[in-house]
Amino acid sequence: MIRLAVAFAPLILAASAFSAQAQDPHAGHTMPAPTRPAPAPTPQAPARPAAQDPHAGHVMVPAQTPPAPDPHAGHPMPAQPAPVDPHAGHDMSAPAPAQPDPHAGHDMSTMSMGPPDVPTSADNPGRPPEDPLPAAALGGPVHAADLVFGAEAMAASRRTLVRENGDVRTTAVIIDRLEAGFSDDGESYLWDVQGWTGGDINRFWWKSEGEGDFGGDLEEVELQALYSRAVTPFWDAQAGVRQDFRPDGEDTTHLVLGLQGLAPYWWEIDAAAFLSTEGDLTARIEAEYDQRITQRLILQPRLEIDASASDIPEQEIGSGLSSVEAGLRLRYEFRKEFAPYIGVEWSRALGDTADYIEARGGEADDIRFVVGLKAWF
Repeated sequence: MIRLAVAFAPLILAASAFSAQAQDPHAGHTMPAPTRPAPAPTPQAPARPAAQDPHAGHVMVPAQTPPAPDPHAGHPMPAQPAPVDPHAGHDMSAPAPAQPDPHAGHDMSTMSMGPPDVPTSADNPGRPPEDPLPAAALGGPVHAADLVFGAEAMAASRRTLVRENGDVRTTAVIIDRLEAGFSDDGESYLWDVQGWTGGDINRFWWKSEGEGDFGGDLEEVELQALYSRAVTPFWDAQAGVRQDFRPDGEDTTHLVLGLQGLAPYWWEIDAAAFLSTEGDLTARIEAEYDQRITQRLILQPRLEIDASASDIPEQEIGSGLSSVEAGLRLRYEFRKEFAPYIGVEWSRALGDTADYIEARGGEADDIRFVVGLKAWF
């Protein structure tokens, strides 16, 4: 082992010297003696010679990190061409003039915010002209099917088509009020029935009203026969005659002109003016509204107002507003066609009409409880 160490000792000493020389960048330089005095020796120990500073006399600059080696060092680098200016050769001394405003000088205050009125090809006078229809195209029958099936067969088919698609004939009977009334003056009965037959535009209407006392005489019966024509989708104009039958008085005939239909908010209106053969002019308006509480339970307010242009003493009617009736009925529809009801109705005679009634010992106003039936078929 000692022999081996002795053999390798020169190599180890050479490697150490080479390493020290590589680590110290100033190795091999002659370094002058340091300028600082050596420290005084202490009395306890003899003075030692000061160690030489290897950097004495060197101007020490701050250490800097050596730059990284250039990977292209030693390579010949061709000269790089200068970048091309995209505006080279352009005259940049004056800016381009602004584009003229196509609407300059136009009055834009009345411009519409809707779509522009662009003419179509049909309005273009420069489009190619169209040849007129040949005379043979209009020389045949109005309906081309007549040439195949015959004019008589097709005429009957067209009549059936019109009848089944808009000209359907229907008939209806409406019992608006069929009721009994109970008040302090006694028990009474009343009916208000109407119906029609015809199509959607033209119809024949009939109306009948009457009332009386249980155990007494029939007071009055009214019957109307009217021609009705639809003038709007919800209104019919009606004209015809009215005949009044009075057991205790003279029968009267009237000309009738009326309007019946559905007003806004679903009010059913029946208004008419009557001109009697005696020259007496009267008018009446009825209004009803169905307020549904449930699909079957319906509350119906009703209002009726009568007026006269003159006094009619024989009928106990005074000029102006003659009477007002207001009622409230609650019905239950077992079926749409069958609905019994209960309710209350208040009536009041006004003006000279009240004077006529009170003169014969009657009451100008009355409140009665009613029970009745509304139906149609």
